[in-house]
Amino acid sequence: MPENKLTSHLQLHLIVFIWGFTAVLGALIKIKEAHLVWFRMLYASIFLLAYLLFTKKSFRLPINEILKLMLVGFLIALHWIFFFKAINISNVSITLAMFSVGAFMASLLEPLFFGRKILWYEVFFGLIIIVGLTMIMKVEIHYLPGMLCALFSIFIGVVFTLLNGKLIQKHDSTIIALYEFISGFAFVTVYLMFERKFDKHFFDISLNDLVLILLLASVCTAYAFTASVNVMKKLSPYTVMLTTNLEPVYGIFIAYFIIGGNEKMNISFYIGTVI
Repeated sequence: MPENKLTSHLQLHLIVFIWGFTAVLGALIKIKEAHLVWFRMLYASIFLLAYLLFTKKSFRLPINEILKLMLVGFLIALHWIFFFKAINISNVSITLAMFSVGAFMASLLEPLFFGRKILWYEVFFGLIIIVGLTMIMKVEIHYLPGMLCALFSIFIGVVFTLLNGKLIQKHDSTIIALYEFISGFAFVTVYLMFERKFDKHFFDISLNDLVLILLLASVCTAYAFTASVNVMKKLSPYTVMLTTNLEPVYGIFIAYFIIGGNEKMNISFYIGTVI
């Protein structure tokens, strides 16, 4: 394996490990999912803008490219809202277990986006994942609403990952992330205004929540998301989604020891997750 590709694989594994903390942070932060995504995208945008200004990178782009990034930003916001909603109405373990289907979705969608043939072994491994998910859904059927939210979230996640796989061939990953976060932030802002959520209690968050939000926005978002887009210069979106299957392993393990209680599942759940 070429050295630069090996480096990309190692970096991707670090990113996925960091993402394992994202769901746990989402469970620990005690605000609504749309509010959380609003703060997450706001602070992540600020961190990225500060970095670009410090490094004196130009982030001017043609309007047609900005419109593409705005579309992806909308999808990212939608993905995160349903991700945190799934956690709130089920738990971290269920949500992350559903995310393992992402590689199967990517194996079917990537050929459409990149004009290549469907590879049988990608679909085969994806079907094995479906078997594991079927086991989980049978034994944890009372979490079905959370499972459906998680599945919708990962579908949106696969779509924007594939779109970013194309965009990274032309633009810097930091600039991509900045425009996407700002547009996602704008979308959530409009949604919250329409729902009349900007009341006197909106900014009334605890110090503990603020610290966790800043950690989520900086390490788990500004860094990890930008780096995940950057590795697609060397790795395919399918490879990224396949490696992301380790996120449930890391996240469920972390959640079990940090949160406990609600994260302790039936033995059949863990068998399905291992599959």
